[in-house]
Amino acid sequence: MAITVYGRKIQVTDALRDHAEQKVGDALKVFDIKPLTADVALRVEHYKSGINEHICEVTVRVRGTVIRVSSAGDDMYAAIDEAARMVTRRMRKYKTKVVERRQRAGRAEGMETVRADTALEAEVLGDEAEADEELVRTKYIEYTKLTEEDALVQADLLGHDFFVFRDMVTGNVHVIYHRRNGGYGILKPEDEREG
Repeated sequence: MAITVYGRKIQVTDALRDHAEQKVGDALKVFDIKPLTADVALRVEHYKSGINEHICEVTVRVRGTVIRVSSAGDDMYAAIDEAARMVTRRMRKYKTKVVERRQRAGRAEGMETVRADTALEAEVLGDEAEADEELVRTKYIEYTKLTEEDALVQADLLGHDFFVFRDMVTGNVHVIYHRRNGGYGILKPEDEREG
């Protein structure tokens, strides 16, 4: 397992690096999934009110899937500890969904196991906008063919409000989004309308 710790506009001390590697490493090693890599980004947001917010972002790549968590706190060590706890919860959720999918597919198709991992498209959510109506970032992604169920799993694992993918059956681009009142919605092209 490879863990990379780096700072964004801050100097990462050896003590911080060791703490992050230990906490995130402990959170991941219990899952024994390979290949598995993790990037830990540490940064401090300075606000006009004089408050400093310490942020730890962890991005885990496991078998083509990306799991991302972010935690903030008054102190960097606390932010790292909380991010490690969040990674553990997300990894548990990922492993549970993989096992359930294998069991369901095995029963449906008479197979013992089915490859449960799917490739994940690049992250589509960028940094927060500096101005509400200003385009501040362009990101190019490669669409991965997924079923709607797999796309829901990926959106949930990433913790994003929406997820863009290419439908496995039609080949069209779809967008799954989290609704404010709960649940998910999906955007499809007009030519797929039924009836």
